[in-house]
Amino acid sequence: MTDTIIGHGTWFDKTALSIVERERKLGRSLDLIRTEMGIGISGIPHVGHVGDAARSYGVSVALMAQGYGSELVAFADDKDGLRKVPAGLPKSLEKYLGLPVREIPDPYKCHGNFAEHIKLLLVDALDRCGVQYRIVSGAEMYEKGLLANEIKAILENAKKVGTIIQEEVGQEKYEAALPYFAICSQCGRIYTTRSYEFLPNEGKVLYACEGMEVKGQWFDGCGHKGEADYRKGEGKLVWKVEFAARWKALDIRFEAYGKDIADSVRVNDRICREILKWDPPTHVQYEMFLDKSGKKISKSAGNVFTPQVWFRYGSPQSLVLLMLKRFVGTRSLSVVDIPQYMSELDELEDIFFGKKRITDKKEHAKLTGLYKYCWWLKPPDSPRIHVPYNLLVYLVRVAPTGSELDYITQKLLEYGYLKEMKLSADICQRIEYARNWAKDFEEIKETGMTLSDQERSATKTLIDALQSEAGETQIQTAIFSIARKHNIKPRRFFRTLYTLLLGVSEGPRLGPYIVAMGRENVIDALDRALKRHRSK
Repeated sequence: MTDTIIGHGTWFDKTALSIVERERKLGRSLDLIRTEMGIGISGIPHVGHVGDAARSYGVSVALMAQGYGSELVAFADDKDGLRKVPAGLPKSLEKYLGLPVREIPDPYKCHGNFAEHIKLLLVDALDRCGVQYRIVSGAEMYEKGLLANEIKAILENAKKVGTIIQEEVGQEKYEAALPYFAICSQCGRIYTTRSYEFLPNEGKVLYACEGMEVKGQWFDGCGHKGEADYRKGEGKLVWKVEFAARWKALDIRFEAYGKDIADSVRVNDRICREILKWDPPTHVQYEMFLDKSGKKISKSAGNVFTPQVWFRYGSPQSLVLLMLKRFVGTRSLSVVDIPQYMSELDELEDIFFGKKRITDKKEHAKLTGLYKYCWWLKPPDSPRIHVPYNLLVYLVRVAPTGSELDYITQKLLEYGYLKEMKLSADICQRIEYARNWAKDFEEIKETGMTLSDQERSATKTLIDALQSEAGETQIQTAIFSIARKHNIKPRRFFRTLYTLLLGVSEGPRLGPYIVAMGRENVIDALDRALKRHRSK
């Protein structure tokens, strides 16, 4: 039936069920259904990398909820070569271009090598988000011969592999060269070699270090000719075939992928079926996060938005919500969106605990299910106190130095958020987020709502008044006068302004709040609200 709610009513539950049905038809074991994400090691991890993990782990959690064993494999591509020095990293790394990242020293001298440093930045984020995973080192897989069977099959069928690559993406390079990068035994670089002959009986690949163009940059070769033993990890497969090899070797059944690597995934799917004789995992394609200028957020483009930045202003669960709420469509993203996701998580919690009613059963299941997945199906036992983000920012800004927490506690008691002069650990953490926000930003993140014609007109009048009214008392009085002038009950107009500026229907006296936040900031917020929201 179309009205049937699967599991917890989310996309993850439906996907888990479809994976099980497909695997059953393929006749493969259902004892352990692995999902996978890739960890790129060549630059600083950004929020998109957390998305790779969260989406695949969400599917694993759904599979386990349906009674199947599952685990998320985090494949660290630490044998990858450094193609360019990403923005934000020391220029001293230029001398290591072309070397495998695990062979490059950590420029910050806090980890064993460059790859370990980058990997642990992402591991820290995944741990804070509650994602459970098993890290697999690509370098170790190659060196231990765990990909040897797949490499052999691919190299023995190199001509057919080259044809598949040419047919799918129009790249002719591998019709002449083997799809394998040997590491030059003389200069240590990986992308400067051309592998031209496979010796199956010896388990070796013959190569010449001739130089190569990678992403518009030329890497000089040293001219050395040598041989690499693929069984000992003296090289690696090219991307166009490596996914397929690791999918089979690790028995991966699901992996989501970004739109930017769709061509590589399509090639690897064919390599899986036609060369390795193994059905590739179920895939779901997602689109990329863009910054506010419309550019893809990227570790190499210089617009990195790291998970550590998110955690300065918002909770790990709010970041997980960003990743899980939808797959399709590009989304623009910046730090100023964090309060929105904090508020949205609060709203989901209210729905989950019945404080906000949703009458449609499927919609209720989807929203409560989404909330549960933000906590990996282990949500809190009781609702928390939801103090609006902007209200906390305001209180942090006006609190007397040296007695901030006492002042904030007293105000929250006055506003009805607390029943006693005591702050929970959760509220204290929210205050810390707000303190960081107040220190680093001025912009008000307004909450959207639909305005009546009277409210729109009154809001325009208030904007005009704020150009001249400077004092707290004058602004407070002006709001009352404007409401009456436009035939709006003052209480209703105040609720409208609180909702636009704070995301709640009540709060501190608006006169002092507007002065504290800065009249120009408030004017800008109200202007944006008028432009964004139509009348009733």
